[in-house]
This record gives sequence, C-alpha cells and structure tokens, in this order.
Amino acid sequence: MQLYLKKYVLAAGLGILSFSCATEDEPTYAPPEQPAPVGEVVGQARVWTTTGTGSKLLSRQDDLDIYDNIESDHPTTNLDVSQQYQEIEGFGAALTGSSAYVINRMDANQKNALLSDLFDPENGIGLSYLRLTMGASDFSLSDFTYDDVPQGQQDPDLSEFSIAEDEKHVIPVLKDIMAISPELGIMASPWSAPAWMKTSQSLYGGSLQEKWYDTYADYFVKYIKAYQAQGIEIDAITPQNEPLHEAGYPSMRMEADAQANFIKNSLGPVFQQQGLSTKIIAYDHNFDEPGYPLRILADEQAYKYVDGIAFHAYAGNVSAMGAVHEAFPEKGLYFTEISGGEWATDFSENLSWNMRNILIGTTKNWSKTALFWNLALNENFGPTNNGCQDCRGVVTISGSGEIDKNVEYYSLAHFSKFVRPGAYRISSTEFESNTGLQNVAFQNTDGSLVLVVLNDSGSAKSFTVINGEESYTSNLEAKAVQTIIWE
Repeated sequence: MQLYLKKYVLAAGLGILSFSCATEDEPTYAPPEQPAPVGEVVGQARVWTTTGTGSKLLSRQDDLDIYDNIESDHPTTNLDVSQQYQEIEGFGAALTGSSAYVINRMDANQKNALLSDLFDPENGIGLSYLRLTMGASDFSLSDFTYDDVPQGQQDPDLSEFSIAEDEKHVIPVLKDIMAISPELGIMASPWSAPAWMKTSQSLYGGSLQEKWYDTYADYFVKYIKAYQAQGIEIDAITPQNEPLHEAGYPSMRMEADAQANFIKNSLGPVFQQQGLSTKIIAYDHNFDEPGYPLRILADEQAYKYVDGIAFHAYAGNVSAMGAVHEAFPEKGLYFTEISGGEWATDFSENLSWNMRNILIGTTKNWSKTALFWNLALNENFGPTNNGCQDCRGVVTISGSGEIDKNVEYYSLAHFSKFVRPGAYRISSTEFESNTGLQNVAFQNTDGSLVLVVLNDSGSAKSFTVINGEESYTSNLEAKAVQTIIWE
C-alpha cells in the first residue's frame, strides 16, 4: 500500500516532526510553506567569529541579511547612532625592548609578513596603537635610561642624554611598522628616572628627588624631540609606569601628590613652553586605586595639564574607569596594560575574560584605547629583565621565525581590524542578563557600524540587532565572540 504523509506536527521548541499513514483513497497533505521573513532585504552585514574551542579563529561567516523591520523573538540590542560617546584612538600592545628584539632578528621576509599581519587593516588585523617604554623595563635586554652616568656622578644639564639603545631595535622596528600604519598612535611610559635623580640611587625602586623635577621634565622633552628627529611623533606620555609598585627591575615610586606636583610645577609648564602637543596621561596603574587619579584631577593646577588617566588590569574592577569618568567626564580614559601568561592557558576562558574586561569592558567604561603588554616574545617568554618569567606576548616568535598567534591576538583582532581610529562608541542597549550576551557598538569615520558580541554562556544563542527601522539576526556559538560590520 502506498503511503502518504497525512499530517505534520512540529512539536513546539523540540523540533520533532511526527507523521501518520493513510490509504490511497484518503486526501494527501503537502507540508506547509515556511513563512517568508517579514519585510524587504535592504542590505548585508559582514561577520567574523572566533570560538572558544578554536574551531573558528577570526573566521569570515556568511553575510547576514538586513531587513526593513524590527520584529524578533530573540534577545535584542537596540543601536542609536545619534548617541555618541568617546572617540577611539586605537587598539594594540607594547613594543617593549624585548618585543622589538625578537621581531628585528627575524628574516626580512618573515618580519615583513608578520608586521603586515599585525598592522595592515586590510591584509591583517590592523593594530593601530603602540606603547613604548622610556628606557628599560622588565622586558628589555638590559637596564638603562637615556642619561646614565657612573655611580656618584650627576648630569644636571642632561649632556649625556642619548636614545642610542632604542636605535638598535625599537626605532628600526617602529619605522617598519609606521611604513604600514603611518597614522599609528604612540604612547610612552618610563619605568624609572636615571638612578642619579632618585632617592635609591638605583633603577630599582626609590622615588624621584624633588630637586630634579625640572631636570626630569626636560628629560621628557629631550625624549620627545629625539623621536621627532627620527620622524616619530609621541602622541602621549605617562609620568610613571605603575607608580605604586617598586621591584627588582627598573621601577619608581611616585605617590599621587608627588605626581600632581611634578605635573603642575615641571612637566606641564615645560611642555607648554616648548610648544609640545604630546598629551600628559596620569596614573598608569591598576583599577583598584581610583583614588590616585581622582586626587590628581582634584588639584586645580595639575588638572589643567592632564589630558586623561591610564589604567592597568592586574587588580580591581574595570568599573573604576567609569567612576573616574563620572567624576571628570571631560578627561580621556586609556587602558594601557594587561598580560596573558602561563598562569592562564585555557583559550576559551581567556577569550571570554579579555572580552568582558579588557575590550568590551574598557570601551564600555569610556576607554579610548585597549592595549596588551608585550607585542611579541620568544618561545621562552622573553627575553626578560628580572621581571615576569611566564608572560605571554600577543604573538610568540620561535628561534626559526615561526609565529604562534595567541588568544590576545584574536581578542584584539575583533576590535582593531574593524574599529578604526577616529571611530566613536555609540549607544547599544544591553541584552537580558540571563542570556550571557554582552556587546559594544561603534561608528567609524566612513559611516560603517561595528558591533562586537560575546556569548559567555554555555549554549549557542540567536540575537537580533535593531538599528532604527532595520534589523538583522545572528547566531553565536557558546563561549564565542563575533564582530559584525555593515554600512
């Protein structure tokens, strides 16, 4: 007996199709047509995805249709391009002495390919901002500043000032990068003043003696002008990296009142006298001490010279950036350092953590930048200079020049390739808290819109994005991140 499909019942939410049999003399039933999407397709959105499993790594997905309707049964976020927040200056990492060394020793073809991959927005991930160390850090080949003299001597006229150490690796690599990305943003931070200026008379720990404040301000001017002579503009400086931390590598304590005094009495005035447009960014330390930058900005004389505040993420919560913004909304905020390392090797957890805290987290809390620590390190997590022994670079370069792209690479890529300098963060409503979905949105100078979504839950999620009278719907695997860009 020939069988005919008699009825179709799609069990709600279970996806179970049931049917029964009929004889030839019974009428036949055709399956119901799937309803066409309501509205007309008015465009497409391009999609890139990275999954926590690593099955997709900044992988281009099928384009999404954009419809001229806003109907959806999925979790939604509403965009409002009329509400613009902070301007984005860039995403990147630190070109430490160690990073420059491992890059500069590569074969020329390998080096060019790597730098193109890192800094070209079309053929690579378009990193757009770098942080430099003024003198040695814990990731340099040796200890040095730009004005080192024998123990017991001083150089008040800075006659021994020289950036010769930077000319070995940092400046050549930086010039190669700028050939690819001429609009690169650059921030510089010292780990220590010259030993002869410090209470410790050592590059390790101690603080800057007040009698050398003016001389140290001149040291910054000489550094900026020396780099200008090399064709490199330093967009911003911080007076001190991690001013509340002293260590057995170049470091220097600088309390909030001391930093305010240095800025208002020496650094700010000399920058003004010299006609330097380099921004002064205060603090440059962890989320857990927001009272430090608030104290500086409360000083009326220091306030007028300070362009913004920089933060690290080794302690505290990213919401500290938002708290400083609430108190001083006219000042810029910058996220300038976090490192991955062998203490956390789970790709999926690291991807989610980076998105929650460093990329979505900082930009939603008004940051203009999001920078990781070392741009590149070797397979032994170095070279190191008495500091972290198991920190991870954005990329790892083996002795033979092979490249491992670490989770920091893909985390940055979801922003740096698509959200270009000059973009503004725009309003995007939060998804329902029980979905595990987080997002942030931007508009580039060319008018294109960018949405980055993290699915921090344990299951795949569909979600709808509404922009005015238009919408699209996407699906995102568990523990995955997606960047969507459309005109």
